[in-house]
Amino acid sequence: MKNFFIILLAVLISTSAIGVSAGEYTGGKIKAKLASEELDGDFMTVYAEEFAQEMKKWSDGKIDIAVYPYGTLGETRDINELCQIGVVDFVFSDYAWISSFVPQAQVLALHYIWPREKINETLHWIVKNGESMKILEAKFRDKGLVPLAIMFEGWQWITSKKPINSLADMKGLKLRLMSSKLLVENYKAYGASPTPMQYGEIYGGLQTGIIDAQMQPIFGNYSMKFFEVTDYETLIWAEPFLGIPTVNKKFFDSLPKNAQDKMRQYWVDATLASVKWTDERNIGDKEKIMKEKPSTTFTVLDEEKISEFKAIAKTVYPEFVKIGGDGAQELLDALLKDVDSAKKELGVK
Repeated sequence: MKNFFIILLAVLISTSAIGVSAGEYTGGKIKAKLASEELDGDFMTVYAEEFAQEMKKWSDGKIDIAVYPYGTLGETRDINELCQIGVVDFVFSDYAWISSFVPQAQVLALHYIWPREKINETLHWIVKNGESMKILEAKFRDKGLVPLAIMFEGWQWITSKKPINSLADMKGLKLRLMSSKLLVENYKAYGASPTPMQYGEIYGGLQTGIIDAQMQPIFGNYSMKFFEVTDYETLIWAEPFLGIPTVNKKFFDSLPKNAQDKMRQYWVDATLASVKWTDERNIGDKEKIMKEKPSTTFTVLDEEKISEFKAIAKTVYPEFVKIGGDGAQELLDALLKDVDSAKKELGVK
């Protein structure tokens, strides 16, 4: 890993030169790098590329951001570390993997705190108005990073080799999760045997029986072909998959304020603009799975079954306070209040 970073530092380290202002942009020429957690064509990479295009257009070509899809610069933990140390300027990752660097981000992994209705609008409200976003940004900044928004990519489905029709079916389930202590506690509480594992290892783990199941929004399940080695997909409405477009603090703070504002505004707007893409992609990929493997069973648990999960999920909230780091209780209280305020503002029950 040390040699890996040395090579990347030599090849990829960001460069900038002073240039003449163009349009609204008041800074110099910048070549930046953005590492995505997902494959080419998947949500994070698609929106990263649109972000790069928007910044290039807005700056008359002076801000040039190269996007690196999943696997080109290492595994998920690697790219978060590369952003933290400044080898890449941006990373588009999720609430779980980035928690290795910012443990407070795991507050976003708490189960059953997000509304099923208008979740994008709820996130948009929180990113713009929420006290929790201010607290979270302070914790990111302590680690040399700045979060620009929180993006919804779809609800997490349990993709498994055996049916899951109730809480009892979770007992002993060898379930792959992203690397997050809180996620592990969530699923241990349900009776599962959670196993953190890198994205690129999931298919082989399912194929060989190292794991029985994994969590993924439908588009990720189709993109990585996990449905080929599983038979059941179950939605328990516990956990949305949330992405966090993040920038290296030193790099971001060196930019002119209008460039900082433009970057923030792009991602705030994208929390709503992405609704259509997310819905269409997940619906379309579900249809593809059903066509390519008609034997796949999709199950959405009813309220009676979900109530079993909800009751246990709430017992895990205090665990976040223990493992979430400095200010965890303040952040948890603020997020719960923000979600409630957003729901009231949006008319969500």
